[in-house]
Formats: sequence, structure tokens, C-alpha cells
Amino acid sequence: MTLMKRTTIRSIVVALALLSISLTSILPATAEPNNLSDEEIAGILFMREEEKLARDVYLFFADLYPSYDIFTNIASSEQKHMDSVKRIIDWYGLDDPVGDNEIGEFTDDSLQDLYNALIDKGSQSLIEGLNVGAAIEEIDILDIEQYLEFTDEWMINRVYNNLLDGSENHLRAFVKELSMQGVTYQPQYLDDDTFNDIIGAGSDSGRNGSNWSGLFDWVRGLFRWHRG
Repeated sequence: MTLMKRTTIRSIVVALALLSISLTSILPATAEPNNLSDEEIAGILFMREEEKLARDVYLFFADLYPSYDIFTNIASSEQKHMDSVKRIIDWYGLDDPVGDNEIGEFTDDSLQDLYNALIDKGSQSLIEGLNVGAAIEEIDILDIEQYLEFTDEWMINRVYNNLLDGSENHLRAFVKELSMQGVTYQPQYLDDDTFNDIIGAGSDSGRNGSNWSGLFDWVRGLFRWHRG
């Protein structure tokens, strides 16, 4: 890349950053939850706890299999996912279902049962723990794609797409680790075509576009937010 191109790109990034700071400073602190449908609210609250489930399972396995960093690393990423959904909850003034719940404790009974089952299965061996990790990411992908269909809110849409990219990256990581353990992973919930598309995609952009595309989507969203 030439010096001129690098300088131009750097200038664009700086300009966009300054623009976002300027717009953010004049935006209201919260939005009204009545702008959301029941499906949108249900999706946000469920995704908050589902990301917690992933984090909590991986933290459990990180203690159980301390020689393998994959669980610790992905648990840290899942915490960031939880934080992203929490910002949506705070923005719309919703009640956080996580609250003061401890690790392994859930408000949603179905997630509590799933957590208990996944812990039991993954505790049998490292391979089963990795299989559980891959299964969690498959489930996350399907759930996120479903909830994306229920919203056209730019902030929710952007967060969900970031979560989707993250889950796809995590799925690739678990499949790679299983391969290093001599295991060829077979999808448990995704259809073969979707699974192969995800595994074959690069980790930098996932299936949802490049980081540049995400940046411009975000800036466009700020304009819409301000005008709306």
C-alpha cells in the first residue's frame, strides 16, 4: 500500500472517529422501550443470558482443563458479548435478566437446564468439552439469526451481527482444536452447507462483511439515530 493511500485511510478513520464523538455528545442517554416489539425485547433478554451461558460453561471447562487456553480465551470474548447486549438493555431501559446471578445461575429455566446438561456432558473428557463448545456456538448462530429477523433497529442489528461474527469465529476455533486432537467435527445443529460456509470463511470478516463495512454501517446508524 502506498504512503498516499495509507495517509488517506488514516484521515478517513480520524474523521469518522471525530464525527462519532460529536454525534454521540448530542444524543440522548436512553431510548424508550416502547419503541421495541415484544419479539425484539424477548430476543435481547434471551441473548443476554445465552451469552452468559457460553461464558459460564467455558469458565467451568477452563478450570477443568487448565492446559488448554481455548476455553479461557473464548470465555473472555463471551464476556464482551454479554457487555454488548447489556448496553442495549441499558439503552432501552429494560430489566437485566442476569442481575446478580452467579456463574452457572440463570433466570431462564430452559437455559438453566441446558447449562447443567452441557456441564455434565463436557466434564466427561476434553473432547466432549470441545464438542460442547462447538455445539454452543452452533446454537448461538441459529438463535442470533432468528432474532435478527425480528428487528430493524440499527443498534440491535449491529450488535447481533457482531455476536454472529464472534460465534462463527469461536466455532472455527473449536473445530480447529478438535482437528488438532485428531477429531473431525460434524455439525450438530447447523445444516452442512451453512457449517461448511462458516468453516471456510476467514476470521477477519466472517460472513457479514468487512470491518470497513461495519464501520460505515455504524456511522450511518449514528446519522439515522440523530435524525430519528
